[in-house]
Amino acid sequence: MTEEVDLCAAPGWIEPRVHTEFPLLGLDWVTAETRPADSPRDLGRRLRDLSNTYRGASVLAIRQRPVGHAYRVFFREIGLDPDVTRTPLEQAALERLMHGQFVSRGLLEDALLVALIETGVGVWALDADVVDVGGLGIRTTLAGDRLGSADHGGDLEAGRLVVADSQRPHALLFGEPAAGVAPTAHTDRVMLFAVRVEGVPAIHVEEALWICVEALNAG
Repeated sequence: MTEEVDLCAAPGWIEPRVHTEFPLLGLDWVTAETRPADSPRDLGRRLRDLSNTYRGASVLAIRQRPVGHAYRVFFREIGLDPDVTRTPLEQAALERLMHGQFVSRGLLEDALLVALIETGVGVWALDADVVDVGGLGIRTTLAGDRLGSADHGGDLEAGRLVVADSQRPHALLFGEPAAGVAPTAHTDRVMLFAVRVEGVPAIHVEEALWICVEALNAG
């Protein structure tokens, strides 16, 4: 039996000038235990069932659904062409078509994928031990900012939107976590985060995080 999950997600901070420009932009995060492992049988079956429901027509309909449409609109607002830099759900759906199914890649990766497919909201994971205890937020980059840890970071141009803690950026907004902060085989605790934009109800973000934490706990 799956243990019931009591999820208490924390709201991330938003840089004041970012909030002024995008007043409905938000980020929620939560920590969870994890371990390197194959997906348990139930999670693998869940992923296969989702593969069967996501076919050509379903993929094409993503852009018209409220959540999918909201992320596409926001991508354009921040200068991203969603037909080139795809939203997380559209990218996952495209990979499903290319591979013929959603491919299982392990417990954490599958938990993130199931949460995305079922809600339309992307969830990303960081190694919780490398994130400042103050949690995560969204800000713009400054001159001299580097992405990720000091050993693995790359220089960033000023003015980019990033997910960061009080010390440094960890990922471009809607991008994958940087090397050095992404979970590894030695990670036993992750910080999960999801981004909310105008048109995406807060309940969808909470549900995406809950699905992911529940899947990790069940694993």
